[in-house]
Amino acid sequence: MAPRPSSPTVRALGSDRLPQKRSRQFETILKYAAILLALLWSLAPLYWMFATSFKTELEASRLTPTLWPHDATFANYRDLWSGSLPFASFFASSLVTCLATAVVAVLIATPAAYSLSRARFRLRAPIGYAILVFRMLPLVVLLAPLYLLLLHAKLLDTHIGLIVGFTTFGLPFAIWMLKTFIDAVPIEIEEAARIDGYPRWQILLRVVAPLILPGLLTTGTFVFMEAWNNLIYPLTFVTTLEKQTLPAALVLTFTGQFKTDWGGMMAAAVVTTLPLMIAFFAVQRSMVRGLTAGAVAGA
Repeated sequence: MAPRPSSPTVRALGSDRLPQKRSRQFETILKYAAILLALLWSLAPLYWMFATSFKTELEASRLTPTLWPHDATFANYRDLWSGSLPFASFFASSLVTCLATAVVAVLIATPAAYSLSRARFRLRAPIGYAILVFRMLPLVVLLAPLYLLLLHAKLLDTHIGLIVGFTTFGLPFAIWMLKTFIDAVPIEIEEAARIDGYPRWQILLRVVAPLILPGLLTTGTFVFMEAWNNLIYPLTFVTTLEKQTLPAALVLTFTGQFKTDWGGMMAAAVVTTLPLMIAFFAVQRSMVRGLTAGAVAGA
């Protein structure tokens, strides 16, 4: 039996779906092309930094740059650790000060954020907004007061003074970020703990802190990254070269009046970037979960 020919209505529907399918394909291609262009735009500086770190001094300073190293060498990385520069001291100073800043900021911000979230007192809103306004101030505004404070406390040119400077700027961000996580914790859990006889500080340590652990990791990671990338505080508060952090060391040691060591600077930049990438990917899942919880709590 011969198949019946399709009706005009079916053919019309098929002809209408074809342009829609082509339109969806075009939108998909356009979307992936935009994503690819954004990735190229974002990753191009990283690639250039990585490629230049393997170039010789002559190739890195050529007037006509090369897209990849023609004579790849590890001398730039080798000279960082075995050369005359105290690069190991730079790295250790950055690691110690930034880790200490993250820990101190989280320890101070947790009870402060808990009080802003749970306590009920008259000046709670003005204090919260004052902390937020302090966060909006640029770094340069805080330089002179912090310099005088550290000078009278005899903490200039010390790691402790640098930790104090980093903490003052990272603390407001940490307080407001942790407040959103604490707001997401149901108050009924704390009320049940108070019925069992727990005081406030034990509720914070034993009940609230474990529940906002992703938020603590997220906040500590952001404070660590912010302190790691800080340039103006080390240049102002530290005068001894061996105590400088990596961003300040890149400015002070690889550039001169007549010459710039581009290969060594890019190798140092790669080493400077690696801890940030490791810290981000190590807590990526906690950061995403924590930021999502904070966003829902603030909605």
